[in-house]
Amino acid sequence: MTRIEGRIVRGIAGFYYVATEHGIVECRARGKFRKDNITPLVGDIVEIQMINDSEGYILNILPRKNELTRPPVANVDQAIIVFAIVRPELNRVLLDKMIVLAESNDIEPVICINKVDLKEDRKTFDLVTIYQKIGYKAVATSTVTKEGIEELKSYLKDKVSFFAGPSGVGKSSLINSIQSNIKLKTGEVSEKLLRGRHTTRSVELLSLDFGGYVLDTPGFTALTLDIDNQDLRYYFREFLELQRGCKFSSCLHVNEPDCNIIKAVKEGLIDKNRYLSYLSLLKELKEKEKRRY
Repeated sequence: MTRIEGRIVRGIAGFYYVATEHGIVECRARGKFRKDNITPLVGDIVEIQMINDSEGYILNILPRKNELTRPPVANVDQAIIVFAIVRPELNRVLLDKMIVLAESNDIEPVICINKVDLKEDRKTFDLVTIYQKIGYKAVATSTVTKEGIEELKSYLKDKVSFFAGPSGVGKSSLINSIQSNIKLKTGEVSEKLLRGRHTTRSVELLSLDFGGYVLDTPGFTALTLDIDNQDLRYYFREFLELQRGCKFSSCLHVNEPDCNIIKAVKEGLIDKNRYLSYLSLLKELKEKEKRRY
């Protein structure tokens, strides 16, 4: 029997739908996965054994480069982090928190500032430039004027992506502007709703006509940073080179003497709002660690 590789694009009631070069194959997982307490995830690259032209068994799951629990998905290349310039007003701390969430899960963040038709001033483009200078892909978009849509499509091509961002920023409209037959499942799931109950949510990778996949469910529905407060500084890219010049290798860039990051902020080498986001997230992580102990 033929063995081929593919990617799980959907899983429901013990059946897994695997995209292969021959089309979609409906698969069951071998019993060994249950015995070893391994659950195949949407996004997994798997080796399957064909039974006939359209059915098969999952034999092996190839090593995952990353894995999320909310939503449950593996091998994501990038997170399209969407914020509106207005309506709702842009929250820089939350934007930077989502970037750290992506980076700490080995997912490339792409920053998308949406609804730019509502506020056509320099601030929008200055914001995009700030993140581009740091080394991120960043784009200003409008589903009304179609500004930035082609650029966003170029970032999605041949990648596995999900959209993330606060409610009301236009994630569904953006997806619809990219490909009209694709619909995002709406609604963010709050931590309060998920806490203390077992919640199963099926997710699906939707194929893009120009190559690549988009998850049908918004990502980062639980905004919990699961990193040590000492490690936060490594997820701010503009700190990486400069912090080597700090007097102390353990410097957290708060009020330590001879801190090269504080010096860089004063000299305008680091965006002040990015630094304020860092301080806010550092405080949040320290408080979380206090509660743990």
